[in-house]
Amino acid sequence: MTQRIVVVSGGLSAPSATRLLADRIAEATRAAVGARGDHAEIEVIEVRDLAKDLATTFIAGVPTAAVARAREQLATADGLIAVTPVFAAGYSGLFKMFFDALDPDTLTGVPTVIAATAGSPRHSLVLDHAMRPLLTYLRALVVPTGVFAATEDFGAGAAGAALKSRIGRAAEELARQVTRGAVADGPATRVSGNSVRTDGTSFRELLGNHLG
Repeated sequence: MTQRIVVVSGGLSAPSATRLLADRIAEATRAAVGARGDHAEIEVIEVRDLAKDLATTFIAGVPTAAVARAREQLATADGLIAVTPVFAAGYSGLFKMFFDALDPDTLTGVPTVIAATAGSPRHSLVLDHAMRPLLTYLRALVVPTGVFAATEDFGAGAAGAALKSRIGRAAEELARQVTRGAVADGPATRVSGNSVRTDGTSFRELLGNHLG
């Protein structure tokens, strides 16, 4: 079975550390989904490419063709990887603008990995203080492990190994959700538009992941 994973990258430059992190999480997810017997199809949305379209959408009150395509990609996705650079201790304004442009129910029940990049480890709390509340408000099913990468984490040594470990753990959690692998207490249900689907992790398992 093919699982469609959509990556939303909020990086503003090309290339960017944000896109680099997004690609690493996507590849780890592809491998984790493959290990479960399914195939992961990765689609990338570069938010910077939609900057003018997003502005036009909000000013006109009607989505442009490019924004409508992005909405459809997410509405039919089996999983989401959302990655942003950090500005002023939070996600970028353009990243937030993209999610503001979605229909309210687009991400309901969608298994999601949140991730962020910054120059300093001091910004790591952005995951739980900004990104997790945003995606939870949109009713996405955010996996327990978020991935934060400071500049130093992209190098070799202990920092690089720790980042690789976090990416692997988050990818495995996302793969478990999109392949509906754990059904100990019965599946949860996602309703999005006219589609109904199940995910595989029970509330007991999610709570256990938070508590260690």
